[in-house]
Amino acid sequence: MPGGRLTHEDRREIAAGLAAGLGYAEIARQLDRPTSTVSREVARNGGAHGYRADHAHYATTSRARRRRTEPPEAESGLDDQVRAFVERFATMMVDGGLPRMASRVLALLYTTDSRSLTAADLVRELRVSPASVSKAVGYLEQVGMVHREPDPRRRRQHYVIAEDVWVHAWKVSARTNVNWAETSAEGAALLGPGTSAGERLTRMAEFFHRLGEDMSGGPAFEVIDDALTALAALLHAGRPLTADQLATALGWEPARLTEALANATKYAEYTDPVVLHQPTPDTYTAVPAPARLTPEQLAALS
Repeated sequence: MPGGRLTHEDRREIAAGLAAGLGYAEIARQLDRPTSTVSREVARNGGAHGYRADHAHYATTSRARRRRTEPPEAESGLDDQVRAFVERFATMMVDGGLPRMASRVLALLYTTDSRSLTAADLVRELRVSPASVSKAVGYLEQVGMVHREPDPRRRRQHYVIAEDVWVHAWKVSARTNVNWAETSAEGAALLGPGTSAGERLTRMAEFFHRLGEDMSGGPAFEVIDDALTALAALLHAGRPLTADQLATALGWEPARLTEALANATKYAEYTDPVVLHQPTPDTYTAVPAPARLTPEQLAALS
């Protein structure tokens, strides 16, 4: 009945609802239960993608037996609604790829009124072992999402969320994509671009290379800087120049100029409103990006 313990059959209905793509509120209505009951049940038993009715029932029964033989826990400071939100927040982060216990720690740190929490606070509110909290905090520290602050009055550590936590997480993801790109490019070179495996890895390298650049705000500055300098030189010259003439004027080695011109073409979206143009096969100039001005605007300027 509403408010009572979930039965084995209740858990099977929850699993069936999740498999059918139903939300927690809809599943709760079917069971005539509070939504928070369903969200807590799912969060503590594998999340939306890992929930198994039989496993959840046996695990809950086992926890109940342990609680009867253990001393009572310190009372939590969270009310049921906040606790349910913490678990839903954590489940969302798990779905995004963050480890479950690290997600629960991070969600609790975000929703606490205090600026920081101690290990004892986390153990009490999450109702887990100190070892679980230690491992989760260690992971969050490693990826730069949480840091420790010593308590000058007592021998204990306070855990604080980094101010730029999501910016840092974004940068970590961008670096991961670059690593994917570099590793797949290495594999493509090893297997040969003419092989099926080499072609797959080449496409993979191109995809992650561009994704990493987009997440980082574009190509690295040193990559695009020479391209912009070459375009500025062509604009200043006001006439088409050959690669040799441009390299001489800039005082660059031919290889450096070749790379700069290639990047000006490759990263045209970052050189806008000016792009590289070849009026002849051997000469280069800088012109306005074709899509920047409308035909009417071009006609009026002409």
